[in-house]
Amino acid sequence: MIAERAVLGSMLKENYLIDDSGLAVSQFTNPVHKMIFQTMKELSANGKSVDYITLLMSCNPQDVGGANYVQSLTNFAQIDKFDDHLEVMLDVWREREKQNVLHIATQENWSIDRIMSELEALTGNRASDHSSISDLLVSVYDDPYIKKERAEGATTGIDALDNMTNGFQDGELTIVAARPSMGKSDIMLHIAKHAGWKNRLPIIFSLEMSASSLRDRLLASTGSFSRARMRDPYTLLNEPQKAAWPKTVGILAETNIQFFDRSKQTVAEMRMKVRKMIHEYPRLKPVIFIDYLTLIHSEDNSSNMHLQISQITKDLKAMAREFNCPVITLAQLSRAVEQRNDKRPLMSDLRESGSIEEDADVILFLYRNAYYTNDDTDSTMELIVSKNRNGPVGTAVAAYNKYTGEVVGVGTNREGIAL
Repeated sequence: MIAERAVLGSMLKENYLIDDSGLAVSQFTNPVHKMIFQTMKELSANGKSVDYITLLMSCNPQDVGGANYVQSLTNFAQIDKFDDHLEVMLDVWREREKQNVLHIATQENWSIDRIMSELEALTGNRASDHSSISDLLVSVYDDPYIKKERAEGATTGIDALDNMTNGFQDGELTIVAARPSMGKSDIMLHIAKHAGWKNRLPIIFSLEMSASSLRDRLLASTGSFSRARMRDPYTLLNEPQKAAWPKTVGILAETNIQFFDRSKQTVAEMRMKVRKMIHEYPRLKPVIFIDYLTLIHSEDNSSNMHLQISQITKDLKAMAREFNCPVITLAQLSRAVEQRNDKRPLMSDLRESGSIEEDADVILFLYRNAYYTNDDTDSTMELIVSKNRNGPVGTAVAAYNKYTGEVVGVGTNREGIAL
């Protein structure tokens, strides 16, 4: 019963869960909880807010356990644990229904096939993960004879990189890794802008920088403003830049970028927030960005860092598949890079690299030689695709302005690129 209270309490706090849960009234055990959920569904169906007051005004308070009981439900709410509580509740319902099926089957002498069919139906309304080879082959039978459009993912505007990856693909985990000051955050924001302008929904989890800091970076890179001037635009921007300001603000607003900047977020918390955004923007497909990997809070504080990172990368990959969207996560590289003459990153430079390399579909390293030479005339940024599960590897080149954060695609260099 506690799981039912937690589910209802979370729904009172986040109304979108009422519909997203996919629950039926009959799946609750407690008659009071059934009445509460039925009232919630009716309010939601009529476009009304569901809270303590509206719930009590829509029914006889005694039918829902009284005012104090309804108010107490929010004490059990844990939004980041909603899926776990929902699964506990459904397990109880399945066991109850299983006993009912077996009882009726015994009374009416059902066949084994009918019993098995009824029991399998209790898995709920989750989409089946089963496919036959025949079904899969039918879908590709005409591929050699009929030209089909390539499934384009979230593109970056850097043509050489997009040609290798065909954009960041739905259901895939991408790791973007570099040493500090190589431009990781600026690349992330560049990709997020382009995703937004292509009618995607960029969702950024910033575990280190505030949303306002990212906003200022986006304004600087989009309007070609020096970041140093963003400290005081009124005093430091010149007249032409001030004239360009409204247009910059306008085109950035079109990206629909969503920020969550609380530190120490778990993957479970991120999933809940993504689900809420999907509910609010149902026509836009999300692209999830996380800055950065080792700042994600582990739900298992008892294990060592290696095991924690391993579980987190698996959870990120699962999130990409659950929402069928790209998940792009920034990562720091170890100091081993600095000990070599050629400081271009290698796979072994990834901290806790074993699990990251295994779970990631794409691993993208950033490298700027100018960082080491202090050559302000060299704007070259190398985007090194070291792993690409479904495509070629190689290096794309972009021009990077470290003063504004602008990134512009240039071309390709080095071996290994298939265009």
